[in-house]
Amino acid sequence: MNKLEVINLDTVKPKECYNALLSQKLIEEFEKRNIEGFYCRTKEEALNKVLEMIPKDKLVSWGGSLTLQEIGLKAALQNGGYNFLDPAEPRGGEEKEKAARQALSADFFLMSSNSIAVTGELVNIDGIGNRVAALCFGPKTVIIVAGLNKVAPNLDAAILRVKDYTAKMVASAYKQDCSSYEELSKAAEDGCSQLVITQKSMFKGRIKVILVGESLGI
Repeated sequence: MNKLEVINLDTVKPKECYNALLSQKLIEEFEKRNIEGFYCRTKEEALNKVLEMIPKDKLVSWGGSLTLQEIGLKAALQNGGYNFLDPAEPRGGEEKEKAARQALSADFFLMSSNSIAVTGELVNIDGIGNRVAALCFGPKTVIIVAGLNKVAPNLDAAILRVKDYTAKMVASAYKQDCSSYEELSKAAEDGCSQLVITQKSMFKGRIKVILVGESLGI
């Protein structure tokens, strides 16, 4: 579904109907916030949607994302002749930082969102802050891909999701020696220095959100 389309409730299954109606609601809320929204039923549709948005001669980068890996986007960019800068590629200290800074001036920056409120706010946490920095300012266009599993019923619930769930899941991936839930909670708190709530895009259409009717990422 590209933006808003009419849904035939007689031909879709209950989950598909729910996903489509939820996405319509979100796309309407995004529009009020100068954010451009799209809905794709599958991760394959989402991959094609992202690729059709990016000219091959433009610099594209990303902040690292399980969601983007799950839809096959990283491999498609690496193997499809795109001008792709991956700051996470093995580099020395100074070169790694240089690549991260260069990503902030890319034509296109790709990421997911840790949570999305049904009212349209995007909620993200970060450690160093390079990913949320690109969301706020720098790249000409930011494309966000997010499964509907990341949608929360309101802003408070979206913030709670990233603090209580996302941060701990990320911490468990990076710090696997935690022997208790308390240690994991402390690691999650230490690793997340930034909490960014995007209420709107100052520039209409700069941020584009592709919602996917599947469970993706963390």
